[in-house]
Amino acid sequence: MKTKLKMVYWKGEKFWVGKLVDHPEIMTQGETIEELEENIADAYRLMISDGKS
Repeated sequence: MKTKLKMVYWKGEKFWVGKLVDHPEIMTQGETIEELEENIADAYRLMISDGKS
């Protein structure tokens, strides 16, 4: 099952920066928007798997 994540993002001086709308404590960055999307998905997966292994 795929989870849809809603993210707000903006261009910083050097990188794209974003955070999840429903989990604003999850923030990350990427050199491209595609890399930012991958990084935010990885951070979300880490958060939901924390303590469940």
